[in-house]
Amino acid sequence: MNEEPTVLDYVKSLLSGKPLPIPEEPTPEFLPEPVQPAGEVRSEEPAPAPGEPLLDAAASSPEPSQPRSTGQPVAPQAFPWHALVALALALVAQLSLEPRPNRTWILGAFLYFIAGAWVLWAGHRGEWALGAAATPEAALPTEESAQPEQSQPWYKVRTEAVFAALVLIPLAFVMLGGNRFTSLNLILWLLAVASVVWAFWLGGTPVRDWGAGVRAALRLPWKFSFTGWSLAVVLVLALVVFFRTYQLVQTPPEMVSDQAEKLLDVWDVLHGQTSIFFPRNTGREAFQMYLTAAVIKLFGTGFSFLSLKIGTVLCGLLTLPFIYGLGKELGGRRAGLFALALAGVAYWPNVISRVGLRFTLYAFFTAPVLYYLLRGLRARSRNDLILAGIWLGLGLHGYSPFRIVPFVVVAAFVIYLLHCRSKNDRQQAAWWLAMLALVSLLVFLPLLRYALENPEMFSYRALTRLGSLEQPLPGPAWLIFLKNLWNALVMFAWDNGEVWVVSVTHRPALELVSAVLFHLGLLLVLLRYLRRRDWRDLFILLSIPMLLLPSIMALAFPAENPILNRTSGALVPVFVIVGLALDGLLNGLQKALPAWGSRLGWGLAVLLIGWSSLNNYDLVFNQYQRAYELSSWNTSEMGEVVRDFGAMTGSTDTAWVVAYPYWVDTRLVGMSAGLTTRDMAIWPEHFVDTLADPRPKLFLVKNDDVNSLSLLQELYPQGSWTLFDSRVDKDFFIFFVPPASAIPVNALP
Repeated sequence: MNEEPTVLDYVKSLLSGKPLPIPEEPTPEFLPEPVQPAGEVRSEEPAPAPGEPLLDAAASSPEPSQPRSTGQPVAPQAFPWHALVALALALVAQLSLEPRPNRTWILGAFLYFIAGAWVLWAGHRGEWALGAAATPEAALPTEESAQPEQSQPWYKVRTEAVFAALVLIPLAFVMLGGNRFTSLNLILWLLAVASVVWAFWLGGTPVRDWGAGVRAALRLPWKFSFTGWSLAVVLVLALVVFFRTYQLVQTPPEMVSDQAEKLLDVWDVLHGQTSIFFPRNTGREAFQMYLTAAVIKLFGTGFSFLSLKIGTVLCGLLTLPFIYGLGKELGGRRAGLFALALAGVAYWPNVISRVGLRFTLYAFFTAPVLYYLLRGLRARSRNDLILAGIWLGLGLHGYSPFRIVPFVVVAAFVIYLLHCRSKNDRQQAAWWLAMLALVSLLVFLPLLRYALENPEMFSYRALTRLGSLEQPLPGPAWLIFLKNLWNALVMFAWDNGEVWVVSVTHRPALELVSAVLFHLGLLLVLLRYLRRRDWRDLFILLSIPMLLLPSIMALAFPAENPILNRTSGALVPVFVIVGLALDGLLNGLQKALPAWGSRLGWGLAVLLIGWSSLNNYDLVFNQYQRAYELSSWNTSEMGEVVRDFGAMTGSTDTAWVVAYPYWVDTRLVGMSAGLTTRDMAIWPEHFVDTLADPRPKLFLVKNDDVNSLSLLQELYPQGSWTLFDSRVDKDFFIFFVPPASAIPVNALP
């Protein structure tokens, strides 16, 4: 009998370029059966209906990833020490890559290589095994036919809705000109979208189907069952909401110029300028402007940093249920819950949602697109694919890096088609892709009309990064691309860039625990694909570099790559893989230790999630907060001084900020003082223009701008100055000029 090769033998074979073959073993009972190609197998279990709750907190089973019963007793395996050794080695590897003076990647890369070999061995032995992915199955019966979706002709459409769409689409397109939403073109556009959705939707209308679901949910009497799973869901949700909302006002503390541009756009919206695309500051899509306008109306928070934050934090929170859904699709509900938990506390998505800019919209729209896309293709649910198209079209109104997602969707269909075995399945998939593209195109229609009318403005921002429109490329394009690709791929463990507004600079994009689980999870997903040939595993791996492309393609500004905002769509598959890896570790413990492996596994999960939470808390509320305070200007303190001056004198018209190169954005001072549209800048050469005004005056001067202070003293000998003691060590001068009846300068703050 030949002896089984050792781990060392396997590593040596990898280094020699001739890997040893891995002998097949019986499929462990807790692993899913091999997924058959689409169209070959049908499960009797129905797929979730569109609109079902993604978090099934009331489910009765406390162990979502329990081994599937075979009717035979399961013999315990040896203790899964291969998996634990792999975890320990990877933790040491990632620790060596954490920021410190004179850090080097050599030790970390070597240890990660060894850990990777161990985790592949553990995966082969079933000690670290990913949970069961959802299998191809029928959708729920529709109200119209009481038949599963796939039992109806896949090319079926409602002809009356098609005729309505043929009339409404050109009317909407014509009326959407001029870069303005109006009541008429908005109604025509929504009716055009509704008619196309109705044409393809199987069953009753979407509103009717969802209304029936709501009525069923509200029907009394309610039955509650509180299980261990319910408790886990509640605790995870509480932890996530805490991380995303704690110290929301203080972290981060100050706006930068981009927030000023957004608030001015929101001001335009609330004063009747309902644009489709906002050309200010090289052009921005409209979704955040209308979202922030709604926040201001609903919460009364005014044109403030907080209003921007509330909208983006809500979007960040609403991304998480779809991450859960993707995890559930690929590994079971426990994997989904772990993905939600670790994404919810992670510093990367937390920071980009707190900064109050459009950055979080990339992940916010990517998550439902991927969720409904994968669920629709798996369950052969045309309705889910329609929902994916709706989210895809909406995402194009959100944040420009999302423009890569249509290509990701096409890649998913290509991979799916390559795994189809029948001609009918391929024809059906092509029909689905065309349908999804049409739905998304109609949702995108207003912006499409603008892009056709103003192609330069619509593409200007992307072209400045991709080409030499703003500055020449600093080298050969292909070489910059390869360097950018490498830097983006290693950002999870090494360096997430130098932009302090959205990151703790020059540290990994993932904290210690998440980074380890992600890199080991990549290998496990790859191993599962090689064994099962499930197209979803291949797609989730390839989606990550594709979703990084908006950052990678910054060829003219390679220093901007990697950057956490333009890569944020990738956090969706990244944290799904993190959740799969943690769930797979628990599966191995439960298999090896039937008596107490479940408790040990959950204890290990709590330990790792708790460790990750502590790491992320320090990153967001200590390191990021301190770095942001040091890098940003204290415009809020200056705004307080102006506001107090107005309260004392009855007007802020005679308050100014003396302009100085590379100092504060003077618009932000006005916004902090409640003067949304006023730029408070005054240049020294215009000081003389203020002499004719007899009212009291206030000038805020940079603490090293002694020339401006001297000039003010010459013009206003009766004036006096004091140094404002900033709480962030960014002092500035307050120069006060009293009226005839003087107000003492020490009365000012």
